[in-house]
Amino acid sequence: MARPLEPELQRLAAELLVVRASGHLADHQRRYPRWELANAELQALLELGVGGVILLGAGAAELALRCRQLRGWAGQPLLLCADVEEGVGQRFEGASWLVPPLGLGRLHGRDPQLALDLAERYGRCTGRDAARAGLNWVLAPVCDVNNNPANPVINVRAWGEEPAVVAELTAAFCRGLQGAGVLGCAKHFPGHGDTSSDSHLELPVLPHSRERLEAIELPPFRAAIAAGVAAVMSAHLLLPVLDPERPATLSSAVLSQLLRRDLGFRGLVVTDALVMEAISRHHGAGEATVLALEAGADLVLMPADAHQAIEAIVAALASGRLSRQQLEASAERRRAALEQVRTGRGDPGLKGDPLTAAQPDRPLEQELVERTLEQRGGSWASAKASADPAILGPGVNLLRLDSALQAPFLPPTAPALTLPAAAGLRPCLLDDLHPSLWRPDPQAPLNLDQLGEGPVLLQLFLRGNPFRGSAGGDEPWPAAVAQLLRHGRLAGLAIYGSPYLWEALQPLLPETLPAAYSPGQMPRAQAWLLGRLGLADRSAGQAFTD
Repeated sequence: MARPLEPELQRLAAELLVVRASGHLADHQRRYPRWELANAELQALLELGVGGVILLGAGAAELALRCRQLRGWAGQPLLLCADVEEGVGQRFEGASWLVPPLGLGRLHGRDPQLALDLAERYGRCTGRDAARAGLNWVLAPVCDVNNNPANPVINVRAWGEEPAVVAELTAAFCRGLQGAGVLGCAKHFPGHGDTSSDSHLELPVLPHSRERLEAIELPPFRAAIAAGVAAVMSAHLLLPVLDPERPATLSSAVLSQLLRRDLGFRGLVVTDALVMEAISRHHGAGEATVLALEAGADLVLMPADAHQAIEAIVAALASGRLSRQQLEASAERRRAALEQVRTGRGDPGLKGDPLTAAQPDRPLEQELVERTLEQRGGSWASAKASADPAILGPGVNLLRLDSALQAPFLPPTAPALTLPAAAGLRPCLLDDLHPSLWRPDPQAPLNLDQLGEGPVLLQLFLRGNPFRGSAGGDEPWPAAVAQLLRHGRLAGLAIYGSPYLWEALQPLLPETLPAAYSPGQMPRAQAWLLGRLGLADRSAGQAFTD
């Protein structure tokens, strides 16, 4: 018969866990019940002493109510966080939804000071929105240097492709975020930018020397630490030069020696989610948790089973595998971070006021969209005025999505649908659920018979995303564009997301063909981009272009 857990040790163990919950109030509203705890279990864990909750889903106003509910259940100061790397509106409707950070990395090459100013405003906006919605910890900035265009999971989430640029922009973001009284988190240590696989699906290997890490991967983390970032998140990847056996999340050589000793970081070390396949495929919930704490982590994010994790920590304390002194130090770092938030300038909003939670910064949203847009060729309007036969008559609005099931940027009123429709283009969706438009011909991959007749506006919504395993670079878009051009049917090109696809397709385009790129995929980016191409309709685009 199992011995009952000592309450004091059980509470200490629980304090080091961050569990996943829906931002919605009711159980039936959960979008990912596999990972999001039901309210009864969530309340029990918070009463037990769990130290943090990561939230996803809901509107910003409902999130404010949810955070208030969770704090009430906990009865103690609680870390409430979210992955809002692109503004709180990226995950919670009604707040500011900003273009992805890589857009500012590209802008830095044209106007460094403007990019830095916007990065600091980006952080301040994110922190302000987070505080209003009841969050006190933002899991950003991404400090990975995206120097590998084939990276399937970082991509536009990074702040650039050069270490110095990423270091400057992430430090500016941290200053803005912390100025709003909210904690930040530099991730994914020691760098997930130069990988061609996704740690949500498998364990990537970074086969670089220590000298290379110092030159490329580490400078942004050093800059974030110097800027006072409160937390650093580990990456689930293997660095043989530092530890040939264990991934960074479970490696004392990475967390205790490199991060703590060599980089001098004194804040919170948090793991990436332990439910990710790079970890969960090899270790159970309890063992993975203990290994992470042994390695030097302070907080364990999303163990596969919180109860197993707590039991394993207490057992490791009893056996001497983990020291109570170490775990008490981790708990104290958590409390110190929360005290930093409590006394910060953003404190009044941290309780979460649903009346003020959804007040997006529209001017910043619009300026970021405008400053990061890239355009070439002519416009749809001028081509139509010159009676270009490719533009006349009804045609097709061909849209490629990462996934039709996860496309919050494309509601029925999205400008990418309504503006082409006003120009006589019928929508045709090309996604994983509609494979009939593809055919196994490397020179002509589109099935034009299935596509229908008329000019084609091609809109590609492709970017790096967790769990997808690709950012669209492996799809035959150069051949597809060449095919449409051969048949005289390509009338315009819009790319939202990956800049690498934009760079690959530009050389294929005639000089006069209307074409543009935006790192953002949200409706505001669609309205501005299509407006620049001449597909403007004030009645449809008013809400996004003013």
